[in-house]
Amino acid sequence: MRDFENYSLKAHNTFGIEAKCSRFLEYENVAEAQEVAGILRESDTPYIIIGGGSNLLLTQDFDGIVVHSRLMGTGPVSREMQLMGPVPVSCGSGEVWDDVVAYCIAHGLYGMENLSLIPGDVGASAVQNIGAYGAEAKDLIVEVEAVEIASGRLVTFRGEDCGYGYRDSKFKHEWKNKYLITHVTYQLSTTFEPRLDYGNIRSELERKGITTPTAQQLRDTIIEIRNAKLPDPKVMGNAGSFFMNPIVSREKYETLAVQYEGMPHYDIDADKVKIPAGWMIDQCGWKGKSLGRAGVHDKQALVLVNRGGATGAEIVALCETIRKDVKAKFDIDIHPEVNII
Repeated sequence: MRDFENYSLKAHNTFGIEAKCSRFLEYENVAEAQEVAGILRESDTPYIIIGGGSNLLLTQDFDGIVVHSRLMGTGPVSREMQLMGPVPVSCGSGEVWDDVVAYCIAHGLYGMENLSLIPGDVGASAVQNIGAYGAEAKDLIVEVEAVEIASGRLVTFRGEDCGYGYRDSKFKHEWKNKYLITHVTYQLSTTFEPRLDYGNIRSELERKGITTPTAQQLRDTIIEIRNAKLPDPKVMGNAGSFFMNPIVSREKYETLAVQYEGMPHYDIDADKVKIPAGWMIDQCGWKGKSLGRAGVHDKQALVLVNRGGATGAEIVALCETIRKDVKAKFDIDIHPEVNII
């Protein structure tokens, strides 16, 4: 177990914000997670649990304990397992999500392709219910293993019991800071069934002359699309999509559609419609603009960026200004997807 005091968190948040915590604990196996749980129980110091920092905005130093998983490992996939049909793959919570996607495709296991290149760790996929291009982690998660902080015991949750919703789960609400996730098990298929009808996936494949893609071709195309729209955090600090896409009533959407011809939308069901927050932010004139050292990416208005030396408070100020403008123009509230500390 790694245990540091007065620890810099700059390498643990993709915004590249300089902030420190009083103590930093990192576990590499279940026994160490149980040891960390014991430390948290015995301490009256506040604590937070972080993943890869790709969904985190630090606004100040944290006078408490920060906990992080370095529990690695992706369950071995034998040829016999592949022949059995749906295959469970267990991954350590500290594994990089995209490494797992690449591993599964390389071993003939499918279902994660549309989630390629989403930043963050495996543990965060179970907390955040990550999603992109018509796919969500909840559709793959069958089991989450965790250490209960209050007791130190190892517990297992079925995927359907985790209360998954749009970028949401019980781990963000009633279970927040109550468990240290150790492993997540995904159920994948040995049959590749591409999902191409979200965003510009199909048009990009057609541009390449591909009509029936392999899983690797689909992954490569999604990576290219994401790289074209999203800045590299190593070059320009960001947390990917900063805002969640709001879901509104169909009546609200139809009213707006009369005012804004061609407004993009995605049908959720007969009564609800999702409207892209990035489109609304762009309509408010924010794409490529800045407020001090914080700005909106010039290729994707859903992404807020650190243009160099921005503080967390500056990014929050930009966030709130954008929210106010979207509310004034569309009468829709948009909410941050990132965890603001």
